[in-house]
Amino acid sequence: MLQTQALADNLYMLYDGMVRQFLLTAPDKALLLDTGFAGSQVLEAVRGLTDAPVQVLLTHGDPDHAGGLEEFAEAWLHEKDWHLVHGSTRLHPLREGDTFTCGDYRLEVIEIPGHTYGSVAFADWDKGMLFAGDSVQKEGPIYLFGAHRNLGLYIQSQEKLAQMAHRFRIVYPCHHTCPVIPDYIAKNLEDARALRAGTLTGQPTPGMPCLTYQGQWTAFFCTEEDRLRP
Repeated sequence: MLQTQALADNLYMLYDGMVRQFLLTAPDKALLLDTGFAGSQVLEAVRGLTDAPVQVLLTHGDPDHAGGLEEFAEAWLHEKDWHLVHGSTRLHPLREGDTFTCGDYRLEVIEIPGHTYGSVAFADWDKGMLFAGDSVQKEGPIYLFGAHRNLGLYIQSQEKLAQMAHRFRIVYPCHHTCPVIPDYIAKNLEDARALRAGTLTGQPTPGMPCLTYQGQWTAFFCTEEDRLRP
């Protein structure tokens, strides 16, 4: 059962205890950022907050973010993650610089590959808000193992976000502590660089085919093969 919480005027968080979606509303439309797990009944939660037409934007294609697409006819997702999504939902591409408006919110797409090759964030520059998907987190763990992830690209994307961090006042992650301050962009970057350099020690992760690497601020799920992938 999704719980809803107002975060700001016309901005809501939908949360099942594991992953968050964010809903922006206006009288004539709504923007839904991610759809949660399959069967999460995200549309029912949305309809408890607005009757307006809903446009779905996805931060990436992992099943805990795109599983609920079964309830929607179309969605916007970066093409490099289309292969992660199954079902009949019509997909439209997201690209760097695309903008989406809803009331007085204006979101701009920032491509941040790494967590997945098609990961994006959504920035509202005027409000100083960043919806970062899974790519910025406090404590983590951040998933960086498997064929559709790339640590090197993740580091480049965090470097990109770090150059913009002064323009944000608040970051909304989809997992763990929310919201967080923009400082965690630099902290995630520092820990990811340490992971890449081999200065973090990996420990077995119960029930998962990866190691847990604990940085100073953030943990990562990764393997040695993934750590060294170009």
